[in-house]
Amino acid sequence: MSLLRCVAGVIALARPINNANTIQTQRHFKRWVSPTLRELAHRVKKQGPQKPEPRSGFVEWNYRSELFAFGKRLNEEFQLPLLQTAFTQSTYAHREQERQRKLGISEADLQTADNSQLAAKGAHIAKAYVEAYLQHALPKVPSAGHQAIASYLLSTETLAHVSTHLGTRELIFSTEYPPSSETLAQTMQAIIGALADSSGVERAFLFVRDFICTQLNQKDLLEIWTPEQPLQLLSEVCTQRQLGEPEPRLLGDCGKNTVLAAFQVGIYANRQLLGKGFGENLQTATETAAIDALQTVFEMHENRRPFDFRMQLEAKNVKLG
Repeated sequence: MSLLRCVAGVIALARPINNANTIQTQRHFKRWVSPTLRELAHRVKKQGPQKPEPRSGFVEWNYRSELFAFGKRLNEEFQLPLLQTAFTQSTYAHREQERQRKLGISEADLQTADNSQLAAKGAHIAKAYVEAYLQHALPKVPSAGHQAIASYLLSTETLAHVSTHLGTRELIFSTEYPPSSETLAQTMQAIIGALADSSGVERAFLFVRDFICTQLNQKDLLEIWTPEQPLQLLSEVCTQRQLGEPEPRLLGDCGKNTVLAAFQVGIYANRQLLGKGFGENLQTATETAAIDALQTVFEMHENRRPFDFRMQLEAKNVKLG
């Protein structure tokens, strides 16, 4: 009996069910759809690449809401007028003043603030905090190394990279679109200045730490700062720290007098190995070993302790001028 039920069930499923409650729909395309789409694609291709348009040109764009959302995304409290000023470039402000003047608007209403002053203030705050942070995070690195790393963090490329990923591109008032790296970097500095005026310098310090200093995460410091004349610098450092006179020694070589020659040199001080390196000749191997020794002395190796990005520096530890 159970077998008959199974067979009956299979036959029932195999038959199409056509009743009043079943709606069968089929998709049909008119013959004119395909030629129309091909013609439109051909016209777009013939017209060439489209010039990028700012997001503010869309109908549903609400600039005030975007400014408010920008601060909330960063978990920061901005005064909206200051934040709007931070996004206004001087070229845009001058163009707006000229346009208003042509429309006959009185001189009293022509004042359009730009971000020049905020950018100068933000650059000063960022520079002061980055230098203080590097002194605490890399205490054994000399001032030349601190300056090179600080220059990297405060460079136009780094600031523009951070500014772009914070979503400032569509909020900037500028005469150019897309904005250049210089414009993005200046806007980033102006945002720091606006945050300092809105929530205090301490919040601006934390902002710099969280978004600029963190660019050192998993970064090879040797790519940022490579000491010139490393053997001479190592000798000076060893003398200052009373480590003894560094002495390069040949540890091994192979393939002499061939294009595949390789030498291994070690740097010793007080019978302790400070570093070693390889090279196609003795001079290159010695310089490589000296750089490796400097990394050991300055604690700049890739396997060093990670940077502490939760470090909080008090205002008295940061010199603002």
